[in-house]
Amino acid sequence: MRTQPNSSAAGRHLTVRLAAALGAVVVLVLTGCAAPAAAPEEKPAALTGDFFTHDPALVKGEDGEPWFIYSTGNGRVADGNIQVRRSGDGVNWEYAGEVWQEKPAWLEAAVPGVDNLWAPELYEHDGTWYLYYSASTFGKNRSVIAVATNTTLDPADPAYEWVDRGEVISSQGERFNAIDPGIAEDEKGTPWMSFGSFWTGLQLVELEWPTGLRAGTEEPVVIADRKAPPNAIEAPYILPHDGKYYLFFSRDFCCKGPESTYNIAVGRSDSITGPYVDSEGRELLDGGGTPLLATDGGRVGPGGQSVSGNTLAFHYYAEELDGAFRLGLLDLEWEDGWPTVLWE
Repeated sequence: MRTQPNSSAAGRHLTVRLAAALGAVVVLVLTGCAAPAAAPEEKPAALTGDFFTHDPALVKGEDGEPWFIYSTGNGRVADGNIQVRRSGDGVNWEYAGEVWQEKPAWLEAAVPGVDNLWAPELYEHDGTWYLYYSASTFGKNRSVIAVATNTTLDPADPAYEWVDRGEVISSQGERFNAIDPGIAEDEKGTPWMSFGSFWTGLQLVELEWPTGLRAGTEEPVVIADRKAPPNAIEAPYILPHDGKYYLFFSRDFCCKGPESTYNIAVGRSDSITGPYVDSEGRELLDGGGTPLLATDGGRVGPGGQSVSGNTLAFHYYAEELDGAFRLGLLDLEWEDGWPTVLWE
């Protein structure tokens, strides 16, 4: 779920602290102007409503369409299924339900004891939405990534129905951990799925359209590894940009509230299969990674990221919510060929 074997699965312990945040009033702050003729610059509005998400998969609405976030489920709500939130403007968020009310029955045999579903990914191809999700249990790599399809993301649409298409890859008896899927296409339009958490690092496997399933039986390609126990790296997300492929990932430890050390780093490559290097030329296969976002004051442990348009979505643990998790959204900018973000 964009969580690691030796940290708690956030979805298993989801305690949505609505009372700590509902009704909170956020004031827009105007910055002072340096010259009398300059207009004051308005800071981006803070998020309101239900923004209590972990491992957010963001899809920004275009041309007035709503935004959606799908995120890790709560084992005490709707059988632990992936949660859905919607916003008309990317600022005010509302809870919109769950993907299913019961998990696909085959998951219990594939992953005995599975509670909630983790770390979804959303990808659209040729008018079909693909929802990739993880099924696992704390501390083990007997895990599965599966996929479902739909024609819409909106639970209010009469056509809304997620149809489970089954397993994409499992890691029972494998050297890797099959959680945290991320989808990207290469320059030929071939889809690839990055995934992985701890164990032997981040992996990449080829998929095929229109099934969205694995294209063959070849061993996954390792694309990032910290090369030191406990290999705290996970949540890969590949973003094609200006002819290169950028691999965003989370490292260190999530799911510990204010004690979390999670942070986001990035590398890039000329090929989707790597090798990926950071801004100093260090290979991600040998522990490299350019820092992108880390703890800042009361905003602790950002990670579990996705990107839509120019927006980076992630979760972090908020001091003002007594360490509960919440959604973060920041503008992604580019400088000298590398992505940057700034806490406001």
